[in-house]
Amino acid sequence: MLKPASLFSQLLSEIFTAVNFDNLVAKWGAERHAKGFRSKTQLISMLFCHLAGADSLREIVNGLSCCNGKLVHLGIKEYPRRSTLSYANNHRPAELFEELFWRLSDHFRSTGSLGCRKKKFRFKNKLLSFDSTTISLCLSLFPWAEFRRAKGGVKVHVLLDHDDYMPSFVSITDAKTHDSRMSKELALKPGSIVALDRGYVDFAQYQSWTDRGVFFVTRMKDNCVYSVQEVRTPPRNRHVLSDEIVRLTRTGMKERYPGLLRRITVENPETGENIVLLTNHLRFGASTIGEIYRDRWEIELFFKTLKQNLKVKTFIGESENALCIQIWTTLITQVPSLVRSLRERTIHLVSLLVIKWLHHLSKAGWSFSNMATMLRLDLFTYRALLFVAK
Repeated sequence: MLKPASLFSQLLSEIFTAVNFDNLVAKWGAERHAKGFRSKTQLISMLFCHLAGADSLREIVNGLSCCNGKLVHLGIKEYPRRSTLSYANNHRPAELFEELFWRLSDHFRSTGSLGCRKKKFRFKNKLLSFDSTTISLCLSLFPWAEFRRAKGGVKVHVLLDHDDYMPSFVSITDAKTHDSRMSKELALKPGSIVALDRGYVDFAQYQSWTDRGVFFVTRMKDNCVYSVQEVRTPPRNRHVLSDEIVRLTRTGMKERYPGLLRRITVENPETGENIVLLTNHLRFGASTIGEIYRDRWEIELFFKTLKQNLKVKTFIGESENALCIQIWTTLITQVPSLVRSLRERTIHLVSLLVIKWLHHLSKAGWSFSNMATMLRLDLFTYRALLFVAK
């Protein structure tokens, strides 16, 4: 028997059942002096932006206005005006949507609804990847996001949990912020393993992690000077070319990290490229260290999904707050379109989460992009959500 509600309505029901959104609105004072335009209507409008693939405020408003009679099932009485939605994106705290994302993430994770690790490792350590992606902005429209002489941009820094390939840390900064600076913001638990590229090489930070029992796997920079303390026999037929215990000897580096490190050279079986890895884990097999770094590719896929399926190229606001809101709602719904300011960035992330959850429930073997397309085309179709997922 079909539910008497649209797919969009059923998706919203999952969100508002999992999290008490009104309590979050009261906590952040988001509706102070609101004069009737509710935060719930703003959230629904932004989720519609991502799920329906709307590229502007006009498309959002016109799309919702064509659904009169169905909006009541979404929990709103009428579609918003362009000026009202624009003002809300520019002035309501993006932190409201940021907390909504983390509350939903915690809820779905607690029910095991976000998937599981693809590659099976024997170790039980928490495996994480840390990286960032830059979103280019037009400097004339976003003067606050100045990056280079004639270019603007913001960075989205993500710590990806490989248990379900969803973020456990997200930070949105200006594009000038160096990657290694953000690694100091991570609160990693002892025993965790974090994979990073060489843009994050900071031996003082690596020493701090080692002191706390946190392991790292990264690529070695060409300017590293070291002495070999021990040579280990690499395993056969595992694309491992060398396995050495080394100590840094270059002035500046050896003071920041005086302990032993492990230098492993592996061959990429697909390209034949030799990759030199550096880690403070001295016990795992060399091939396991290589596979840990190879699994870091999942964060690149995450960014690809964020930019391609969620259209993080089109912005509906120009303020920093509006951009944050759009990004956080993108992550919540994981579909298309971003915003023009750091506030609008926040709403975008909510999209990602909901589609990820539905994709996990699907028994049809669809790709993530096909799932996103299905929702975009059938958003107001009256069909049971779980029936679609299966």
